[in-house]
Amino acid sequence: MRTAFVVLFFVLVVVAGLPFILFCMIAGLRELLMAYGLGAAGAARRILGIEVRASGLDRLAPGVPYVVMPNHQSFLDGPLVMLLVPGRARVILKKSVLRIPIVGQAMRFVGFVPVDRKGAEGGKKSIARAAALMREKDYSFLIFPEGTRSLDGRLGPFRRGGFFLALESGAPIVPVTIRGTRELMPKGQWFARRGKVEVVFHEAIPTAGVTIEAMSGLMERVKTAILISEGSSDRGEPGKIEGKAA
Repeated sequence: MRTAFVVLFFVLVVVAGLPFILFCMIAGLRELLMAYGLGAAGAARRILGIEVRASGLDRLAPGVPYVVMPNHQSFLDGPLVMLLVPGRARVILKKSVLRIPIVGQAMRFVGFVPVDRKGAEGGKKSIARAAALMREKDYSFLIFPEGTRSLDGRLGPFRRGGFFLALESGAPIVPVTIRGTRELMPKGQWFARRGKVEVVFHEAIPTAGVTIEAMSGLMERVKTAILISEGSSDRGEPGKIEGKAA
């Protein structure tokens, strides 16, 4: 029932907010439109009854663009992490998502980058576009190194796209461990349960000077950081989101 309310809520956010969305797009107010979207995501989190424990955000320096790499267990992961990442963060996501009327155009406008997974050239263009935005606008980018949600909760094989982005932009990589979202909304389930989620931001891994030949070692460092948190005692405050939008 709560999930149905969230769907209805987002329909209202788009329909009732259409004049505001169009005004932001015409006036070039990207950050204001982004704040509107994040505010809607924060309200949806509360409607769903999801509490978030966030820790490690003090490890991120203000104003520094990062490539943020979480494990991926649920549809909930992206919105919840986006609510936490400080500064101006964007996402590289499937091209099909940006075909959604109004929502897709708004995502493109604020700087979300589509990727066509069917061809290598499409991926290269997306990485180049995201790297340019990081240099020009100091955006951070959220990208799931597994590329897709886990079916069994285990960390899957990493794809190299996000690592190419880090090397091309020179931005540090922030590994992130998400726990609890799979229990609330696993892949293939279309409704979300209420409950608690934990998000741990690990120490940033520098990429300056790292070559493509050393990429496999970089991927292992990120994977180890995400996995090692399984035994960590690092905790945030229950129910507290430390990020930019509650």
